[in-house]
Amino acid sequence: MASEATPRINAHYLEQFTNQTVRIVGKVLALHGETATLDASGSITIHLNRESHLTVNNAAEIIGKVQPDLSVKVLQATDFGGSMDYAAADAVVDATHRYKEIFYEGGGEG
Repeated sequence: MASEATPRINAHYLEQFTNQTVRIVGKVLALHGETATLDASGSITIHLNRESHLTVNNAAEIIGKVQPDLSVKVLQATDFGGSMDYAAADAVVDATHRYKEIFYEGGGEG
């Protein structure tokens, strides 16, 4: 069974992935009821689901769908705790877009 590719992105790539499922790692800046603000080389509004348990100032990985307004609707959220090398996370994003053929079947973005 094939699974849907979830390209790793940060705020700079949101427009290129509208209406697609993506994977984002960033720092939780704020929680506002059913939304959160994530810093992933830029601010991203995240629409949380009931299973989302994030903590302000912790790193988190969001798997979600980019909305037309460039916010992201969470499908799955994982709290990575307080220690994260964000420069390394951005380097992974950069590498996956620079060398698509290594990371994604067919080498396309979707």
